[in-house]
Amino acid sequence: MTPQRVTLITLGVADLDRARAFYAALGWTPAEALDKVAFYQMNGLVLGLFGLSDLAADQGRPGAALGTGAMTLAQNFATEAEVDAAYAAALAAGATPLKAPQKVFWGGYSGYFADPDGHVWELAMNPFWPLAPDGSLTLPEAP
Repeated sequence: MTPQRVTLITLGVADLDRARAFYAALGWTPAEALDKVAFYQMNGLVLGLFGLSDLAADQGRPGAALGTGAMTLAQNFATEAEVDAAYAAALAAGATPLKAPQKVFWGGYSGYFADPDGHVWELAMNPFWPLAPDGSLTLPEAP
């Protein structure tokens, strides 16, 4: 088994119904939606939304105050126009703007927003990382 992998990312949310509505407004459809959790199938990965207190209990830390914002989730796009469209869709869905998409020092184009629970998303176009037709990313081999 490959040790360098992630198969599931779970975000703790304060209000599961609000979080589901936000991601639905972005065009996301859950593959499985239960009373306390929702799972979204992605390219070889699953994103879960789980109530904060239920997540803390599941981790074996009932009553723990779980935080957000210390990491970034990212979606890469093929063009700057696609980044702009995704950013506008996120704001229309209720995201908090953090940094409008713009050209960045490393030669690409990116912006940031936070979902209603404060989870930070980056939307980027990296001219050095070509995307597969399905939108998945495999880093190019080093020269």
